[in-house]
Amino acid sequence: MSLTKKLALAVAVFAAPVLTAATASAEGERYVLVSHAPDSDSWWNTIKNGIALAGEQMNVEVEYRNPPTGDLADMARIIEQAAASSPNGIITTLADYDVLSGPIKAAVESGVDVIIMNSGTPDQAREVGALMYVGQPEYDAGFAAGLRAKGDGIGSFLCVNHYISSPASTERCQGFADGLGVDLGNQMIDSGQDPAEIKNRVLAYLNSNPDTDAVLTLGPTSADPTLLALDENGMAGDIYFGTFDLGTNIVEGIKAGTINWGIDQQPFLQAYLPVVVMTNYHRYGVLPGNNINSGPGFVTADGLEMVEKFAGEYR
Repeated sequence: MSLTKKLALAVAVFAAPVLTAATASAEGERYVLVSHAPDSDSWWNTIKNGIALAGEQMNVEVEYRNPPTGDLADMARIIEQAAASSPNGIITTLADYDVLSGPIKAAVESGVDVIIMNSGTPDQAREVGALMYVGQPEYDAGFAAGLRAKGDGIGSFLCVNHYISSPASTERCQGFADGLGVDLGNQMIDSGQDPAEIKNRVLAYLNSNPDTDAVLTLGPTSADPTLLALDENGMAGDIYFGTFDLGTNIVEGIKAGTINWGIDQQPFLQAYLPVVVMTNYHRYGVLPGNNINSGPGFVTADGLEMVEKFAGEYR
């Protein structure tokens, strides 16, 4: 090898790690995740864990912001405030298009990149100018659950909606009814978010409608009190019980046979992936060509080992 080639090779070997270090991060990269969840909803702890790990691995700052009571008008203001703080990007839920699309579009128009996660749809994400959507199409998930329940012989149900002000929650109940091939009608109740009130409303409905075949809850907030209600009225293990999302008590219910299945939308991925995707987009200009469906996946007693280990943390 000539001296010139040896020198060129030495320069290339020396320069490679310098180039990698220079492009690994940018000074002050900051992303804000805005959710519609109230402070009381523990399900979102997994979201917080997801962005924390992504921030650590990508060497970026990630903030979590939410309306303490779950008020969507408050959330709209939080999105406006986040955009005004000039972050590199905003990751946000789209729980109500009518309330939130305006502030999100304004953020995009101001030059802030946005990824929609968790709620909303890929079409809505495109309409507001977001880069992409990462989440579980809620109606589709409810419909899949309804088809599964129909195959198990279910014809009537109670949907315990603890966040009825969010259209995405109602889509879960409506999808379930459509999957069964029945009218939703009064089979969905507004349970509120107080555990004692949820328990009492479930008991009252089942007392008035004793022939109800199944119960559908929309997450730990409504599932945990419903488990207590079924224990109290003696229906635990006898009535068909499906739920969205996972949590410690839900996993225990599946394990015990009280809950038939839980729909895992993988919230960890909903938080983790947008941070990774957006960081790489800003650093290298690369972006997935499609939206990412993080769910639905049905969790039953047959596949609980990893779920049980990480429930409420990463699952």
